[in-house]
Amino acid sequence: MLRQALRAVLCVLAVAWLAGCSSLSYYAQAAHGQFSLLAQARPLDDWLADPDTRPTLKAKLETVRQIRRFAVTELGLPDNGSYRSYAQLDRPFVLWNVVAAPALSLKARQWCFPIAGCVDYRGYYSQQAAQDYAASLQQQGYDVQVAGVPAYSTLGWFNDPVISTFIQYPDGELARLIFHELAHQKVYAPDDTPFNEGFAVAVEELGVERWLAAQHDPRLIETYQRFAQRKRDFLALLDKYRDQLKANYDSPASDADKLARKASIFDALRAEYAQMKTQRWNGYAGYDRWFAMPLSNAHLALVGTYHDLVPAFRQLFAHSSGFPDFYEKVRRLAQMDKSARHAALGDTAPEKLPDDTKGQPKSAATAYHAG
Repeated sequence: MLRQALRAVLCVLAVAWLAGCSSLSYYAQAAHGQFSLLAQARPLDDWLADPDTRPTLKAKLETVRQIRRFAVTELGLPDNGSYRSYAQLDRPFVLWNVVAAPALSLKARQWCFPIAGCVDYRGYYSQQAAQDYAASLQQQGYDVQVAGVPAYSTLGWFNDPVISTFIQYPDGELARLIFHELAHQKVYAPDDTPFNEGFAVAVEELGVERWLAAQHDPRLIETYQRFAQRKRDFLALLDKYRDQLKANYDSPASDADKLARKASIFDALRAEYAQMKTQRWNGYAGYDRWFAMPLSNAHLALVGTYHDLVPAFRQLFAHSSGFPDFYEKVRRLAQMDKSARHAALGDTAPEKLPDDTKGQPKSAATAYHAG
């Protein structure tokens, strides 16, 4: 695996060298971070056999093994080396994503990479490096968010490990995350984050529903249902204020008035969140981290990216005979032109879907996809 990693790292550095010094520096940190993560990963069996491994960690790793088997046997997700090893890191997140948007727009800035294509964020393995880059974007007038990422997918180019940054999640959330990241290895369309994330979220939802039913544990189901309901509440809240911001930015008002209105909208968002936390969630503070920093367009730019297409993917699954048929339909969509892909996904009747597998092969270089 390390030899494979070294070849991929050299490929990335060659691409970066052709792009210039600034790209070389960025890709060097990405290559070093990925190589370091793989070097720290040990097989789950080793951790489970080690007498020094904490009993609580062993229990979680056993749960991961069970989730991993379910992903293959019941969901048809890749049967490879991903999530069959574990890496203990000395930081709370595996990397930090920088998201940026103009001061009067919710359209995220994009960055383009090998394999992943163009995405709406730029990842760093160092929090300080992410903050430094964010500061440079702020000086250019962008709204910026630096967000910690507990897990990401290398899209099958490496065996992604289980990481300490998410191993202590409740079991339902742990299953959700693993199903989501493995879905990115199953089908991925470069330059189309909404498609990729909508597909992965649909797979995680469908997978968790089935995994929870197979556990026959009412308490586990209740715990996850509370988590899922709070997530729906949170997203509905963000959608409400995203719509208000969009209406503000599309209005004929002056920029000064738009900026003033923008500030009042974010104040109202904070106030309604505080009210929801008290009245609906009995004080649950799991989303306080999101509100801990000054809010900006960057915080809302990606909200729809992950969820707007989920209903269409779930409808597509309803028209499928099972997961293999569903994946094949999604794969055919991924091979279409982006506009045609979204048009076809908008009408998920089987006869509207493409019936061939024409498409361009993807380039071979290392990259990662967070989400």
